[in-house]
Amino acid sequence: MSRSLNKVTLIGNLGSDPEVRATAGGNRVATFSLATSRSWNDATGSKQEKTEWHRCVVWNTKTSQLADIVEKYVKKGDKLFVEGRIEYRQWQDKENQTRYSTEINVREMIMLGGGSGAASRGDADSEASSAARTRSPAPAKAKSGTAGGDDFDDFPGALADEDDDLPF
Repeated sequence: MSRSLNKVTLIGNLGSDPEVRATAGGNRVATFSLATSRSWNDATGSKQEKTEWHRCVVWNTKTSQLADIVEKYVKKGDKLFVEGRIEYRQWQDKENQTRYSTEINVREMIMLGGGSGAASRGDADSEASSAARTRSPAPAKAKSGTAGGDDFDDFPGALADEDDDLPF
């Protein structure tokens, strides 16, 4: 028997604030549109750009409360990494026309960019996510009391020196 894989990985920006609702069974679901863009130069040398819009669906599950995290921390313009599977649906609208949609069923999400440096995974605790989201972006300067420790104040020029022997 052959195996198959349905996996989608996207990094993009939210086009609008997520919509969060509850189903009749009480489960919570968040939906949002994620924009991915690519740019290239055409044959004449003119810069071209194309943006694709992806409809993403995030569910709360027994193991993660990802829809609640989306509701609390994600807003229009945010950069997100999402991973999940692609799903195609079809249904009849009010005029009895057959409609189709393509959705990304998100299983994992990481918040990128922004000043907070926050990151949340599908299995992340929401309190830990909140703490990470509110953390100051400036690193704290720690002093080490050990000889030969991690304190680089003794060599300030070494950090600014651009002529090093590193091959990269």
